[in-house]
Amino acid sequence: MKRLQAAGSALMLAFGLGVSAAPAHAGEAVNLILNWTPTADHSPYYFAKAQGWYEKAGIDLTIETGKGSGVSAAKVGSGGSPFGVADLATMLVAKSKGADAVAVMSVYANTGQTFYWLKSYGVNGVKDFAGHKIGNPPGDASRVMWPAFAKAAGLAPDSVGFVNVGPTAKIAALKSHTVDIISDFYNEHDLKVIEFGQDLGYVNWKDIGLNPYGNSLIVNGAYLQKNPKVVEDFVRVTQKAFAACVADVAPCLKALLDQVSGLDKENQERQWERIKFLMTDEFTTSKGLGWIDGERMKKDYELVQTYLGMEKPFDVTTAFTTRMLDQSIKMDASKVKK
Repeated sequence: MKRLQAAGSALMLAFGLGVSAAPAHAGEAVNLILNWTPTADHSPYYFAKAQGWYEKAGIDLTIETGKGSGVSAAKVGSGGSPFGVADLATMLVAKSKGADAVAVMSVYANTGQTFYWLKSYGVNGVKDFAGHKIGNPPGDASRVMWPAFAKAAGLAPDSVGFVNVGPTAKIAALKSHTVDIISDFYNEHDLKVIEFGQDLGYVNWKDIGLNPYGNSLIVNGAYLQKNPKVVEDFVRVTQKAFAACVADVAPCLKALLDQVSGLDKENQERQWERIKFLMTDEFTTSKGLGWIDGERMKKDYELVQTYLGMEKPFDVTTAFTTRMLDQSIKMDASKVKK
């Protein structure tokens, strides 16, 4: 009798008779390739995953460590990963070379690109860059966009040499004088101030008139066309996560540190304060967190076209969309330290 009851229960489960639970099924497998090794600016993805927000939206998320914006833009553009994080100007360069990529959310409304040097090495400003060595990885956005910086700064593009330095080895390379200058994101600024003190010199790209959109969430164009609902859900969960981390970063950094070894908690806290500044502009506070403005995108396209050239010119409106964003979620500027 017990066996008959068990068999009957199995049939009821199989055909949905007398039970309300639906059969379990796996979520959509989604890969996100980061632009770099994970740090504070990636903590919202880890937080949302730890909270089960992606899973609840039907997304089975894998987070892949990146090796530069050039690499992530190429992988997303070729369909090797549906989602990625990349410097937006770098993505435009990749798109002109055939990468099928679309920006769906800005993370850095202001550029985080910054060059750092030591004054004791004979560098006191941009005018002194010529003849010196700059250390960064081959896929680094600042190396890809170097011709734009050089022209804006009045330097010959070939006046410097580049040395391959891994993302986590930049400070050591500068300290050992393997290189004279390094590029890095502004969110890492405090670590260099602590390490080098008054000997540190730096320039953010916007200081010489270049302020393209920085890190952004990008998606493969064909994947977007085929899976618009998945993309919308992914973007909106990510927006929600960034907003939650702006409100209280502690649980977000815990989620990051639980999954990524070798990170210093205090340094990540300092980074996040800089990141909130980079996230904030007139559009992210009024239109929606992650908003991408069409006029700014036109200027960014012209910047890339003028300084780097477009291998195959394209309509810049095909390079981004704000349709996936939840406009009720806005950047809270009151959380940004002045």
